[in-house]
Amino acid sequence: MARLADYFLVVGYDLEKRGGGEGQGRILQRFPEKDWEDNPFPQGIELFCQPSGWQLVAERQPPSFFVALRKEEASEVDEDEGPGEPLPAQLYGPKSVVVVSRLDHTEVFRNCLGLIYTVHVDSLNVPLETVIGNLLTCTIPIAGGSQPEEEESEDSSRTITLGAGDRQVIQTPINDSLPVSGCSVSQLFRQLGIVNVLYLFCAALTEHKILFLSSSYQRLTDACRALLAIMFPLKYSFTYVPILPGKLLEVLSTPTPFIIGVNSFFRSETQELLDVIIADLDGGTVTIPECVHISLLPEPLLQHTQTVLSMLTGNLFSVNKIWSC
Repeated sequence: MARLADYFLVVGYDLEKRGGGEGQGRILQRFPEKDWEDNPFPQGIELFCQPSGWQLVAERQPPSFFVALRKEEASEVDEDEGPGEPLPAQLYGPKSVVVVSRLDHTEVFRNCLGLIYTVHVDSLNVPLETVIGNLLTCTIPIAGGSQPEEEESEDSSRTITLGAGDRQVIQTPINDSLPVSGCSVSQLFRQLGIVNVLYLFCAALTEHKILFLSSSYQRLTDACRALLAIMFPLKYSFTYVPILPGKLLEVLSTPTPFIIGVNSFFRSETQELLDVIIADLDGGTVTIPECVHISLLPEPLLQHTQTVLSMLTGNLFSVNKIWSC
């Protein structure tokens, strides 16, 4: 059994450090306040709450959701950014509601954060402390597959409720070593095409630097997740950051291989990267620098792979099922 969520926190715009330049975020509330011994609280999480920077805006922004994974800490950060807090001169500062977890249940976290946001905004007759407490005390199996109907009950660790009239059934993987890719693999093939994905696959296997660009944070996370999934059973052992904050762009100059995602807002700052393969998820292109040589699959394996994948282009979700569990 494992905790569904390790930490819950609210991160907001730091008014005390507001100046003429870019703002900063600070943790407004955190639960629990003490670190778990098996998973210390991730430092610097404020950067990942607003990867493009903490900025004031003139209008309220609708809530959004994305996942930021920091592999070195084996933690997952899921965020639901609600309307900002009002500031002088009708400016609004962003605020993030964050769940930190080591488990890969993206849709469950999306639903939980959406419920917490709804309870707060709509002032539902449910104590917010109860909802958050139920989230932080919930434990589920790490693996084991679906649960037989005759064993299902309200107390089942795979059927959870946060106490607000909600109910979610968590599908645990049959084996925790298999990648759970959702529909990310099929999306990657649709966005970039078979040839480009095979180039990225071979580039990752031969230890090249791969950079994904997109205006969508969720698209960046899904693309990085998909690339790791199609590498199975091999495990990627280099730097892996699906969403790299703007303040950490110097990481792109590292001499070691990586798979990194960056918001296309910073596209101009990636133009001088001479040894980095850039995959534009919004434009559907992969740019390979002249100094980079990628060793593709040997023939006839390459042609056979392209043929098989081409046969599946009418239903790319079939490709995803190969790698999902």
